[in-house]
Amino acid sequence: MDMELLKKLRQATGAGVNDVSKALAEVGDDYDKALDWLRQHGQKVAGKKQDREIKEGLIESYIHQGGKTGVLLEVGCETDFVARNDDFKNFVHEVALQIAATDPQYVSPADVPAEVVEKERAIYAEEVAKENKPAEIQDKIITGKLEKFYSQVCLLKQTYIKDDSLTIEKLLNNTIAKVGENIRISRFTRYSL
Repeated sequence: MDMELLKKLRQATGAGVNDVSKALAEVGDDYDKALDWLRQHGQKVAGKKQDREIKEGLIESYIHQGGKTGVLLEVGCETDFVARNDDFKNFVHEVALQIAATDPQYVSPADVPAEVVEKERAIYAEEVAKENKPAEIQDKIITGKLEKFYSQVCLLKQTYIKDDSLTIEKLLNNTIAKVGENIRISRFTRYSL
């Protein structure tokens, strides 16, 4: 096993030696494939931690564009140890930058009011009805348009502004895997002149 590759993967992911070794063994010492394997594994780890109670966290403030845009963001975690962790602090700051840049309206699709979803669905249904496609195709098109809507207005579904291969949800899951605790983006407010 290439120790430099192991070290590079550990620095990139924050994963433990055992996980990195296992990833490299699974994919035959291919850095990119090992990175993908660790991301997939990290998402599984994040899923297992979702039920754990959040008691600590940070409130981040960010002012952008010479004082024309500001963000207040609350992100929770399980312990004060993680709340003081540089990886956690960096994640919270990056999310604040994302909010300042993209102006999401909600944290996740679950936060979008039902009447807003129904209004969007009705608009898409009307558009699709004009295309004279079978009902099952129309449903798929409407679902796809709703997913696109969520990717614009829901923070977790947005593409990360610094790495278009990630969404904020994937960035969150990677951070959960890195710090080993449940993390939740609780709420945010964006101000703009």
